[in-house]
Amino acid sequence: MNTGLMALQPYPFERLNALLQGSPPTDIKTIPLTIGEPQHPPPLGVTELLAEHAALVGKYPTTAGSASLRTTIARWLERRFTLTSVDADLQVLPLNGTREGLFALAQTVVTQGQPGAVISPNPFYQIYEGAALLAGSTPLFVNCDDRHGFTPDFSQITPDQWQACQLLYICTPGNPAGAVLSASQLQHLITLAQEYDFVIASDECYSEIYPNEEDPPPGLLEAAARMGVEDYRNCLCFHSLSKRSNLPGLRSGFVAGDSRWIERFRRYRTYHGCAMPTHHQVASEWAWSDEIHVVENRARYRDKFNAVLPIISEVMTTPVPEAGFYLWPETPIDDEAFASELWHRTGVSVLPGRYLARDTPKGNPGAMRVRIALVAERELCVEAVERMAHSLRQGW
Repeated sequence: MNTGLMALQPYPFERLNALLQGSPPTDIKTIPLTIGEPQHPPPLGVTELLAEHAALVGKYPTTAGSASLRTTIARWLERRFTLTSVDADLQVLPLNGTREGLFALAQTVVTQGQPGAVISPNPFYQIYEGAALLAGSTPLFVNCDDRHGFTPDFSQITPDQWQACQLLYICTPGNPAGAVLSASQLQHLITLAQEYDFVIASDECYSEIYPNEEDPPPGLLEAAARMGVEDYRNCLCFHSLSKRSNLPGLRSGFVAGDSRWIERFRRYRTYHGCAMPTHHQVASEWAWSDEIHVVENRARYRDKFNAVLPIISEVMTTPVPEAGFYLWPETPIDDEAFASELWHRTGVSVLPGRYLARDTPKGNPGAMRVRIALVAERELCVEAVERMAHSLRQGW
């Protein structure tokens, strides 16, 4: 048996289900703000194409995906990140969502049994840790707290630790605080990756949800191109339609960057058997080509934040996220106790911050915080935070 299985910890929502045993008040509607599953309707163009091309389920898809999908993705990257050139054949690989790709990449990059081969932010997307453990390594966690703007404090990593690293996970915009790594921060990591020869896996699945239309978050490939690394050496970025286009069930994303690693990863996935269904590829082309629905989606999130932040800021200290759709407020009591008490008082469920992080010698950066996912419709999000605010004013 793969010994990494024994080291896997329960998924955050397994822990949450155990925590929230018992019923909330029976006279109110429950409002879940825990899972980052978009509740806005999917674009009609996608659902129509899925129905129109449903007969393609009768054909095997290829691992590399169709040339037209890869070309559509390459052109989107060039437009979005002002890139001179992305080779659709050598530098792009469609994925069944970023989750599948972020996990499987570690199985391609990491030498089995090498200590310290994976470095991860803390808090983190659980897949990073699971990928490291099942690749035979143990991740080194880098805390993201308010002292460093909720971005990883990479100054704490020693030269020996960089030397041992084969794969660095980053998430920008970050989950859960919504912090964005600047172009200069990304370029510093690219310099380190070239010096110590490790791969940067940049999880950018929240990159298309941001407040200012004139100031989109930078991406890893963009940072690389600006510093003259036009082959994106040691750089891989991951994008998805789940958040951008409200299509979590389509399971459609991609990885792009260093052609050497794209080829190795494609070879791995040929055996892994995760080719994207052909009718999903057709629908994905439309989604990556259309920006109107994405601009409208950002406007809906912007409206929710504008409505919710003034209410919650009166009773909780919370950073204003630079991007994404989460809030990451401080709690007046232990975060687990807070989530449980809030559920039983108000019927609103939130995720304890410690469930998204691990204990380190410098503490657990998720402790005394909760993650609030503003994915429901505006009215429900406002009602939820109003209930929270009323309850907090009653005293804890």
